[in-house]
Amino acid sequence: MKLLILSPKNKSTDRTGVLWIHGGGYVTGMAGMVHMSHAKNLVRKVVVSPEYRLAGQAPYPAAPEDCHAALVYLKEHAAELGVRFDQIMVGGESAGGELAAALCMYEKDTDGVSVAFQMPLYPMIDCEDTETSKDNHAPVWNTKRNHYGWKKYLAGLSGEIPCYASAARRKDYSGLPPAYTFVSTAEPFYAETVTYIENLRAAGVPAEIDIYPGLYHAFDMLTPWRKVSKIAAECFDEQFLYAQKHYFAEQRK
Repeated sequence: MKLLILSPKNKSTDRTGVLWIHGGGYVTGMAGMVHMSHAKNLVRKVVVSPEYRLAGQAPYPAAPEDCHAALVYLKEHAAELGVRFDQIMVGGESAGGELAAALCMYEKDTDGVSVAFQMPLYPMIDCEDTETSKDNHAPVWNTKRNHYGWKKYLAGLSGEIPCYASAARRKDYSGLPPAYTFVSTAEPFYAETVTYIENLRAAGVPAEIDIYPGLYHAFDMLTPWRKVSKIAAECFDEQFLYAQKHYFAEQRK
């Protein structure tokens, strides 16, 4: 698996390490999309972006397995990359946001890599229709595309869908990493993103969300020059800087 690593040239041993997972509805996208993402502003840190297997090549559990392997790589090479062991974070957009959330759940449940903070931006997190993902005809991503992406990703699964495949299936949110996200009200993932944050808060997990009225999916990546996109980027940076100062997670092993 290819890993795209963004890192400053100057040597350091005290950087935050971030695993950033690209979106694309599980069926498209590439690690290079990190250059379009908010993670590109984190290059003073160390950002690792995995070229995980897409659903057309290999459905679930291929993508989360690849993301787990990339996270383990980040942990095992922390010293080499100048990353502090107690501040490894994960994030991503859309399907990458769901993979980030599901990865946090998997690592907690298996005593794997300790994640200090999660940033699942407008995540494609619920495989079932919600009040905003059904009958949605917004630009960029809509109900038809959403159904196609989930069908390809979950191909071969039957019965109850595990939370590692669709993080919204989670029952117990306690002990998960603190979170930040943002979402727009016109896109399919509005309701499920709000619900995810509410579930974290109900379990006592610090979780923050910014909501942008009337905008479509991934507006910030597609029109970064707009004032609202710049505001979203500034808010993201502020939340990341706050997390750097306040959130740490010692590795269990």
